[in-house]
Amino acid sequence: MKIAIAGAGAMGSRIGLMLHQAGNDVVLIDRWPEHIQAIREKGLIGEFEEQTITAKLPIYSPEEIVEGHTNVDLVIALTKSMQLETMFKDINALIGKDTFVLCLLNGLGHEETLSRFVAKKNIIFGTTTWTAGLAGPGHAKLVGSGSIEMENLAPQGKEFTLEVINIFEQAGLNPIYSDNVRYSIWKKACINGTLNGLCTILDCNIAEFGSMSMARTMIETIIGEFAAVAKAEGIELDQAQAIAAVEATYDVKTQGLHHPSMYQDLIRNHRKTEIDYINGAVWQKGQKYQIQTPYCAFLTQLVHAKEELLNAK
Repeated sequence: MKIAIAGAGAMGSRIGLMLHQAGNDVVLIDRWPEHIQAIREKGLIGEFEEQTITAKLPIYSPEEIVEGHTNVDLVIALTKSMQLETMFKDINALIGKDTFVLCLLNGLGHEETLSRFVAKKNIIFGTTTWTAGLAGPGHAKLVGSGSIEMENLAPQGKEFTLEVINIFEQAGLNPIYSDNVRYSIWKKACINGTLNGLCTILDCNIAEFGSMSMARTMIETIIGEFAAVAKAEGIELDQAQAIAAVEATYDVKTQGLHHPSMYQDLIRNHRKTEIDYINGAVWQKGQKYQIQTPYCAFLTQLVHAKEELLNAK
């Protein structure tokens, strides 16, 4: 299968490498000049737990995608949420009438953006529990295991989605075909809506957050706000299940020593965050439905204030 990874950062590098190893024709697309240069000069380095590999993969900036590029079978969207629309405007030459898009972005509200570029019958939504990090440009650190849950948005897309499931199985990405991926997206949003913002503001890793006496109270309150807004959108979140999913990440043997992606973006790299598409989206939707979301509102404001203090770009 010919696959484009739109957003070849840490997670895009992991998925791209694993699909490449399984024999697929993979092209990477990213905006980081140093990352592009490193991969072109030395290949993409993947530091797995048991081995380190180097793969010579083609990589382009979005602006380099021109009409001469052949349409791909699948675009996997792994940009930051705020970059999604611009990315798809720039890579439109890759997208034909039969091209599908698999959206694996964190956060909420991406269906509306993608629908401007791809027919709904060609959109697959998913969520993943894989983790990844970058040791530097062109060097991905890939520890742990995970899975990818996905579902076609329209019935016509099921046949191709099952093809993608098969391709991902061969690559060891542990795909799961879902019959309610929106629930899973909201459940994962609960995890991101607690750990990302709170670890960023409190300057701690996941295990350190979990050790705090106020951790349970904070996540219960934030997840309560997520559940109230989700219900207004027809999603009945199991709050106890969502809380358990957050607390399961505290274990130092799994994700506990990991710093969430928002922390890595803002605290380490002084980059703007996706807070508007997580807690900010719940705050905005809450205003639409006249639901009070004070914790999500305040956390969104705190993260934006931190962005200003650090002059995030």
